[in-house]
Amino acid sequence: MIIAMFLAHLVGDYILQWDELALWKSREYKGVFVHSLIVSLITLLFALPFDTGFLPWVLFICVTHLLVDAAQLPLNRRLAGVQNGYLNLGRFLLDQLIHFTVIIVALIGGGYLNWGAATSTVLETFAANRMLTYLLAYAFISMPTWILVEFLVYGLINGSAPDFSLATNKYVGILERWLITTFVVLGQFLLVP
Repeated sequence: MIIAMFLAHLVGDYILQWDELALWKSREYKGVFVHSLIVSLITLLFALPFDTGFLPWVLFICVTHLLVDAAQLPLNRRLAGVQNGYLNLGRFLLDQLIHFTVIIVALIGGGYLNWGAATSTVLETFAANRMLTYLLAYAFISMPTWILVEFLVYGLINGSAPDFSLATNKYVGILERWLITTFVVLGQFLLVP
């Protein structure tokens, strides 16, 4: 369940959030609601195979996701046009920290994670569920890593935040990152462009 919940977050918050939806949710509450509905459905689908008794915690994750994203909308409106890379990176990291904290609280509440032995529990879970661990890594490589790199590069070079609305072919970029990662993992370095 530990890997499944983090995987659900990455899939719902990144892979299934197309560009228009990201712009819509940054402008309107309807967009936040649609995005949160997608995250909720994915979280539910990822939790069901493991434990139907976890559903109250799935609801907790989904409602807090909606509240966290909705709370950002007034801030987005106030900061529209501000191109401060450090501020935007900080907001992005804080948003993800809150989402991950909510997931951790749900996992502790659901009995899947013991706070005192969290590190060992997570490492044991990764070792016991290799396929889910690989899926989690690929989900992380798909968008979150790219966003962090974009923020760091733009912040260091331009001193401003990247304009993600100009990005095209999001899914082509995801596929490229997945292919390069696969080639590296398989030792096929000659195939990496």
